[in-house]
Amino acid sequence: MNQQEEIIKIFSESGALLTGHFILRSGLHSPKFFQCAQVCQYMDKITRLVEMLAPKLRGLGAETVLAPAMGGLVVGQEIARQLGLRFIFAEKENGKLVLRRNFSMKAGEKILIAEDVVTRGGRVVECADIVKSFGATTVACACLVDRSAGNAVLPMPLVALLSMAFPTYPADALPPELAAIPAIHPGS
Repeated sequence: MNQQEEIIKIFSESGALLTGHFILRSGLHSPKFFQCAQVCQYMDKITRLVEMLAPKLRGLGAETVLAPAMGGLVVGQEIARQLGLRFIFAEKENGKLVLRRNFSMKAGEKILIAEDVVTRGGRVVECADIVKSFGATTVACACLVDRSAGNAVLPMPLVALLSMAFPTYPADALPPELAAIPAIHPGS
């Protein structure tokens, strides 16, 4: 089994790769959804996924891993553990990601943003704005799944374990087979 097959097997066996009609955080609709929270229940699976991702991250020079809550927490913490880096997280306050709990960054500090799944990268950009506000530098964004298959427009390099594009549709342009299935918000 090659690495991509192993990755997909891990997601499928944990119930993280879903099929149906999903409304994504972006508001787009899709017949596939990566519910990474399902795989994050199993630390052996997260450990293995990050073991496969970590070699791509080692040469970036990161000093700290920053993850947006909730989706990036387990992934970011495991990346930091395996790379021997400090880990901090951003969380929502009044609808916006912020650093709380006395977390901070030093000017010039090299930050690796960690996320579970990137589709458009909205939370990644919010994290990059936080990094910039401290005068620190974002070296890259690491994620388990790049749902954009390399098309997300981010202000830093994106390093993904798995890159796939599933079709997405605006609510007013659904194909008939997707429109026939009730839509759910699977959470993220």
